[in-house]
Amino acid sequence: MTTVDPDFARAQAKAARRASLFTRINTADKWLNVLGLAWITPILKALAGDNPRAQLGDIWRLLLVPLLAIAVFLSLWGYLAPKVQTSLGAIPGPAAVWQEALVLNHDAMLKAEKKADFQDRIDKRNARLIEQGKADQVKDIPYTGAPSYYEQIWTSIKTVFFGFLVASAIAIPLGIAAGLSVTANAALNPLIQIFKPVSPLAWLPIVTMVVSAVYATNDGMFSKSFLVSAITVTLCSLWPTLINTSLGVASIDKDLISVSRVLKMNTYTKITKLVLPSALPLIFTGLRLSLGVGWMVLIAAEMLAQNPGLGKFVWDEFQNGSSSSLARIMVAVFTIGIIGFLLDRVMYALQSLFTFSNNR
Repeated sequence: MTTVDPDFARAQAKAARRASLFTRINTADKWLNVLGLAWITPILKALAGDNPRAQLGDIWRLLLVPLLAIAVFLSLWGYLAPKVQTSLGAIPGPAAVWQEALVLNHDAMLKAEKKADFQDRIDKRNARLIEQGKADQVKDIPYTGAPSYYEQIWTSIKTVFFGFLVASAIAIPLGIAAGLSVTANAALNPLIQIFKPVSPLAWLPIVTMVVSAVYATNDGMFSKSFLVSAITVTLCSLWPTLINTSLGVASIDKDLISVSRVLKMNTYTKITKLVLPSALPLIFTGLRLSLGVGWMVLIAAEMLAQNPGLGKFVWDEFQNGSSSSLARIMVAVFTIGIIGFLLDRVMYALQSLFTFSNNR
């Protein structure tokens, strides 16, 4: 009969739990990197007892150095801002911008309550008319109040994704064709070189006139200003995806193409089974670049097209010229930057799900 040492069994169980914990931490590390939260991993490892001294170096590099840089930036901003005078007064410092962000949040909450109260009154009115047998007088009256800051953010996000999706639907097939065919590449290359550098401000008047001629009403799912902004985003953001898709397809191992010929694959099977899986890392790189370009282009497009998004918010505050306008514009600048970062993280998360690329 063999006797098991209790201390040895406990040590084994502890080692197993420790190994399981580190496995979970390493699994979580991939998604923490995707979310831009890589600094959490060394903290978790240090708390778990994995070489705390080495983890402190990673914590310093990944968390404390960025926080220190932000603190220095805020200090310089707060010190220099009052010294810069404009026609609207001194440049607002961090405290003033934060205060204006709180004001915008409060204003958005009030507008949401007003909109909800308006919709509630309309619903009660329609219910009363139905009870009275006057169903023909029931109307869905739209709310005409000014949009809140959050509604303007949502409008911008919807617009950029619409333009981005249309651009992707155009660019990916054209990129695949250019990558597979030397003739298609020769035909598309001059157009890419000519139109890729064109500014959104040059496209905007053309798009506005075309949309106004073809789309004669603001009723329905899309308004003119929305379509003008979205199409401008499409025209400016499709080029990175097209170029990267073409490059990714063209760089596929020639042996794979030869195998497809030997197996007598049709075009659809070859593209879906060989071309796309091999080219996905570069395609997603192009998509990330396109979404970033589209987000930058959108703000300028909304300013001029008067699409009720962040671009229009910035333009209205610039035209308003009140004492709080500069602070509100700076709130919008930080909002645009943060959303741009989050959009890139979303695309990187999708890239991590569908590819084996480690690019960040």
